[in-house]
Amino acid sequence: MLEQTDTKVVVVDKNVERLESCAQIVDGAKLLREGEIVAFPTETVYGLGANALSDQAVAKIYQAKGRPSDNPLIVHIADLTQLKQVVREVSERANRLIEAFWPGPLTLIMPKSAQVADLVTAGLDTVGVRMPDHPVALALIKQANVPVAAPSANRSGKPSPTTAEHVRTDLNGRIPYLIDGGTAGIGVESTVLDVTVEPPLILRPGGITAEQIAAVIGEVRLDPALQADAGETPRAPGMKYTHYAPGGDMWLVEGEADKVAVKMKELLEQAKSNGLKTGVLVPEEFASIWEAEPCADIVISCGSLQHLETVAQNLYASLRMFDEFQVQSIISMTVPKTGIGITIMNRMEKAAGGQVIRV
Repeated sequence: MLEQTDTKVVVVDKNVERLESCAQIVDGAKLLREGEIVAFPTETVYGLGANALSDQAVAKIYQAKGRPSDNPLIVHIADLTQLKQVVREVSERANRLIEAFWPGPLTLIMPKSAQVADLVTAGLDTVGVRMPDHPVALALIKQANVPVAAPSANRSGKPSPTTAEHVRTDLNGRIPYLIDGGTAGIGVESTVLDVTVEPPLILRPGGITAEQIAAVIGEVRLDPALQADAGETPRAPGMKYTHYAPGGDMWLVEGEADKVAVKMKELLEQAKSNGLKTGVLVPEEFASIWEAEPCADIVISCGSLQHLETVAQNLYASLRMFDEFQVQSIISMTVPKTGIGITIMNRMEKAAGGQVIRV
């Protein structure tokens, strides 16, 4: 598979009628049934899918991404009938969450069925399942008529892809087929919630917040392993290894705005004195200030503090832009850890390898 020529890229309009019947969808679904891998858009990020019931097919995901095989994958379904193929039982609590949030960016950890390929769950007796809220993803999975295991469609460790071009940059020639369905809307991965424990545990923050979940089922907790200094091993996809990282070294500076600005300038001057190309990542409220400063080579604003969902939407694309400009040292402001801000900061801390300076 890795010796092939360029990946075939096809464009699909997610708004067309009878999407399942589009030739591009039919061809992609055929590849999935035949044990191949296909990249496709979801409402969170682009995914790289394979038949979740076939170890041989799933192995191609790990090979293409360069992903460790002890890192479990999420299974995507198009309707609730497929859920019976993937899990042994669905609790009353899980049913309430499914009714509230599916299709949508919530992955539920449930007891896995014997049909699910062992490589999907990395040997665990549970499996993460979600129903994506994207017409192209749903049409592809429904047409394939198999549940689809799909991590993000990028090289392992790099920022997740939110456009087909990001996928092509990372995986061209490593996968046979890429469906371009436009830019992903949410921009960060799904929330992963373990409903097999009491109280339910958020293993990965994502597009659905803890507050939204609690409003449906009551108490939920964050996995202690999500704390950078917890000393525990995360149990959710994408949380175990260095992830979401740009090529350059990245530092986060947290604290009062005035003190943050002073520290960021200090770090930038130090990087420049070492001959490094520098970049600054800030919310748009601070962009004009930094653009007026001559201390950074590149300034990127990635959304508004007043609307943190815009930061989530633009985060991965911003990190990839630093790579395009070959930035070697990235200094970033942080965002408040409330609501979707918890998800944003989780991804930023992973991208920075835990390099956070508090002032």
